Amino acid sequence: MAAQLLEENRESLPSDWLERLRRQLRGAPDHELSHCFYGGPLAQMPQRLRAELAASLPEPLQAAAVLVPIVLRPDGPTLLLTVRASHLRHHAGQISFPGGRMEAQDRDPAAAALRETAEELGIAPAFIEPLGYLTDHVVRTGFRITPVVGLLHAGFALTLDRTEVAEAFEVPLNFALAATNFRSRRRTLRDVELEVWELPYGEHVIWGATAGMLAQLRHVLHSARDATERGEGQA
Repeated sequence: MAAQLLEENRESLPSDWLERLRRQLRGAPDHELSHCFYGGPLAQMPQRLRAELAASLPEPLQAAAVLVPIVLRPDGPTLLLTVRASHLRHHAGQISFPGGRMEAQDRDPAAAALRETAEELGIAPAFIEPLGYLTDHVVRTGFRITPVVGLLHAGFALTLDRTEVAEAFEVPLNFALAATNFRSRRRTLRDVELEVWELPYGEHVIWGATAGMLAQLRHVLHSARDATERGEGQA
């Protein structure tokens, strides 16, 4: 089924996709709450609704970080995702990137994302090259998540922590960033109705903050492409 989806929904990545991400990703986290995304279509949420949703969230928000791991494969880059264990208190059974709550010893979100990836998947930090940050995402459980985009270089092996991760799988990057593969649905978040992204892939449905991060990653990549095609320099 997944192979059929790939054939029907293939969208080529630009040949310089990695250079574009290096240029366009944020060099530092952006924790400004008014800039955060809430899992819906990028930059489409009215300011009134954004303020209403922000006001409905618990205080203080808990800082968390995830790694958005791009695996360099010979037949094309992929994204590594996890299925959270079914017994977890938050987001049980959902598809997510490796990551979790920031701890006192974490000097920044990148350090937290690398630590959590090592704990959940057994991937040593030596195999990970951080590229930059996406804008923070806020989730209804009260976490402000900082996504750290990074490359996974050859030689890593997976050792899943089954207390947190039920499964790990890869999705081709060109599939995950193809606009035609996304769909939206209405959800009620703390009494506020809004649209959230979904990305079906075989037996999996990637949705919520994880799908929102993928949509933002696509936005970053295409913003870089558009600026390049217009002949604009780096801001």
